[in-house]
Amino acid sequence: MSTDSGFLSNLALILTGFGGAFLAALWVSLVVWTYRDIRTRARDQLVQILSALLVAALSIPGVLVYLILRPPRTLEEEYQHTLEEETLLQALEDQSLCPGCERRVREDWQVCPHCQTRLKKPCHSCGRLMELPWNICPYCGTAAPGSRKESISMDDALRELKMGEG
Repeated sequence: MSTDSGFLSNLALILTGFGGAFLAALWVSLVVWTYRDIRTRARDQLVQILSALLVAALSIPGVLVYLILRPPRTLEEEYQHTLEEETLLQALEDQSLCPGCERRVREDWQVCPHCQTRLKKPCHSCGRLMELPWNICPYCGTAAPGSRKESISMDDALRELKMGEG
């Protein structure tokens, strides 16, 4: 069986054309992918352009160099990471500190377990914890014993004091 040399040369020409078109499409898609990827990772226009030019000039070796040098996280990932850090720092700052030893204490503690500094006092009426400087319970409205009463006159206060002693 004899083959036509014209047919073989046409077949080789067609295969070469398809191969060249494939390589050109691959090259263009690598350049476009690189430009899109670097735009999600860097804000600097010069870095974006240089990355695309690197891949345009070196093709597949340029993509390998770009993959080695590109920032590890996208801008969105960096933003999310920053938000997580700020949330953790805010949670740490929101924790109460003992005024005596400046160690972290819980909101429901009456006394610091480290230095025994009094942190809060219980209400005499409802038993809920109040801050030390408070003279009235914000939960039940009961005045703390020994606190100053605003609406009472001096004579009435002395009368109450004498009645309490007698």
